[in-house]
Amino acid sequence: MNKTELISACAESTGLSKKDSERVLNAAIDTITAALVKGEKVQISGFGIFETKDREARIGRNPHTKETIEIPATRVPGFKASKALKDSVAK
Repeated sequence: MNKTELISACAESTGLSKKDSERVLNAAIDTITAALVKGEKVQISGFGIFETKDREARIGRNPHTKETIEIPATRVPGFKASKALKDSVAK
């Protein structure tokens, strides 16, 4: 399912127009993104937790040339599914 299909499904299940559903989805994504940029954790009960994780700098290797390269430290987003979501998918 892509974003357009998700918007259509939300519009159908809520009775909202596709345009209104798109606004709601975009607002939710923007809010989650802004919280992650601030370093905050976003917890949606029954769904999961969005959070950022810090990756330390490390040494990697180019598989083609076997040359070692330094990979800089970075902050990456992560998602941890809730038990309820895991159980729903497992059925």
